[in-house]
Amino acid sequence: MDIVIQILKIVAMLFVAFCLGKLFSKIKLPAILGWLVAGIVFGPYLVDIVSLDIIESNWYKIAVKFFECFAGVMIGKEIIFKKIASSGKQIIGITIIQSLWTFLIVSLFFCIVFLITNVPIYLAFIFGGIALATAPAPALSIVNEYKTKGPVTQTLIPLAAIDDVIGIIVFFSVISIVNGMNGSADTSILTIIGIIFIPFVIGIVFGFVYSLIMKKINNRSVRFISFVLFLVLCSLVGLVIDINVFHSFQLNYLLMGMAFSGTVANVLGEEKMEEIDKKYSPLQMLSLVIVIVNLGMPLDYKLIAGAGILTFIYILSRAIGKISGAYIGGRATKADSKVTKYLGLTLLPHSGVSLVFAGIAATTLATIDPELSSMVSGTICAAAIINEIIAVILAKYAFKWAGEINNNKSDIINSKI
Repeated sequence: MDIVIQILKIVAMLFVAFCLGKLFSKIKLPAILGWLVAGIVFGPYLVDIVSLDIIESNWYKIAVKFFECFAGVMIGKEIIFKKIASSGKQIIGITIIQSLWTFLIVSLFFCIVFLITNVPIYLAFIFGGIALATAPAPALSIVNEYKTKGPVTQTLIPLAAIDDVIGIIVFFSVISIVNGMNGSADTSILTIIGIIFIPFVIGIVFGFVYSLIMKKINNRSVRFISFVLFLVLCSLVGLVIDINVFHSFQLNYLLMGMAFSGTVANVLGEEKMEEIDKKYSPLQMLSLVIVIVNLGMPLDYKLIAGAGILTFIYILSRAIGKISGAYIGGRATKADSKVTKYLGLTLLPHSGVSLVFAGIAATTLATIDPELSSMVSGTICAAAIINEIIAVILAKYAFKWAGEINNNKSDIINSKI
């Protein structure tokens, strides 16, 4: 009976989140901001409609993983290799440059601060590793809401996937080195490789099998139902690996859904993928709302009041790194001027991934120095709340300044979301 009540609470919160999203759209703000606010307000740290016990329960975490996989479809369906073949090297170049540049800038800022305050320097590189993380869902939900089109959108979608891979490699490499320096067991290289590539392998394999089967079936309803079922199978396989191999939720289910839909779009064909997408749209919207609300719930609003100089330095240095890194990467690869100017602003959201990284870093540091562990978790959690609200608004304006939001249609689109 308890679980039924818990589910009803979540459903009620999602309904409020949806209504808040429409309200925010009416005042020309992204709907995602309303979803985030609903998660923060009705989560465990304010109204407590959805308690900490609920969001820490295994059934809730598993359910969210399914919807993360469903949300990932939005990224993959846009990755058509024929379309991005000419700019593939450019996108990879921009991604690598802006990611590593962000790592260097944030690490440098904190190195200076920690040298002055006599804090161990290796902590600066942990902050740098966490800063690489980019949550694609917030920016891509704006793409979905405003139907943005143009060079910034075309660059952001494939970049979101590559950026996560680089972020995972750098962060876990830093954690491995810190463990080694302090006499702890190194993070296994095989574990790092597995976390990066397993979601892609699962998505690609299931996407390829699905596409081969569906090539012989012309019934649109069957194709759509099978599409959802195969996504469920992807998630189930991922969960089995997470529970039995990693003993925690380590895999990126957003990338899993992306790899699946990307494979389908390229093997089955763009036209059939568009047919599936028309039926899939309501489930896509529900998944995005759930994923974004879930990003907001772990954010403790009280941390804003306690945010200190480290939080300010983190937000500022990360913004400088992402924006200038995208600019340098754009110039180096001779990208479109709009990409060079505005892409960095769309890369600022990152709360979900940063909180995961912060949790791993805090656990690692707890055995070395509990005070450093608290410093990381407190700084990142406070930064996540402040940054996410600001970043979502800036991401919308980045698309607007790039001329990729159709102003004549935005009111109509807003009223539907």
